[in-house]
Amino acid sequence: MSSAIRLTPLDNTIKHHAHDFHQIVIGLDGHADFEIEGLGGRIAALSGCIVPANHLHYYEGIGTNRQLIFDLPDDAPALTGSHRAHARLFDAPRFFALDAPLRVYLRFLVRELTQPQPAPGDLLAATFLGCLNARMPDDAPQRTRRIDLAAIDAYIGQNIERRLTVADLARRACLSAAHFGELFRQQTGVTPYQYLLHQRLAVARQLLADSPLPLSEIAARTGFASQSALSHAFRRAYGHPPGQLRRQPSLNHETPSHPYRRLTPSSQR
Repeated sequence: MSSAIRLTPLDNTIKHHAHDFHQIVIGLDGHADFEIEGLGGRIAALSGCIVPANHLHYYEGIGTNRQLIFDLPDDAPALTGSHRAHARLFDAPRFFALDAPLRVYLRFLVRELTQPQPAPGDLLAATFLGCLNARMPDDAPQRTRRIDLAAIDAYIGQNIERRLTVADLARRACLSAAHFGELFRQQTGVTPYQYLLHQRLAVARQLLADSPLPLSEIAARTGFASQSALSHAFRRAYGHPPGQLRRQPSLNHETPSHPYRRLTPSSQR
């Protein structure tokens, strides 16, 4: 089968799939987020990622964007015969940036694709893969994905009144919910749900201490389904009902007795 090269934007919604051909995605304009079997990163203009065949990947275009995408079957001429060494590029997913000479070739390639009779896709792909292969070390280090907790905290703070879910947080990190949960537990020692609940309770406790708002309004402002739900969560975390906080100001400085004890600023990072 032949190689295919196309220019296309990516949707501004998270999508995922796997396919039986290799793929290289290079940013031309704007940004896009990718997660390939747990390896995540952002593509900007003149940078890209390698997606080996049959690797599940999640992707999302960020705003206005345009990508150059190579679709490369295993038996494409650009990966077989005299070009079979290029196949090592797809041993593992990875992200890369284009150097100055490759940027020049990329501009030529994009212009060529818009010609009435462009050069064959296999020829264009083989030239690009050969240049990229020569620049890619055999032991190219892959980044271990870490969740940006500062960004997650900011998102929670901006949407604290919503009934956020773990899936909402995972989408912000451009990860599947399952993989986000696994990485989150490894990084923080607690589940995303526990973390989210702790943040909501912390805001509710602050409102109890500093405002005359009724408990029902505080529950609504911190994403709890009802006053009863807030009271139940508060009692489990702190060992007493929320109303007791207003009667005993010394409790404003208490620490939770439930698993959220581990979520100190030092353990969050």
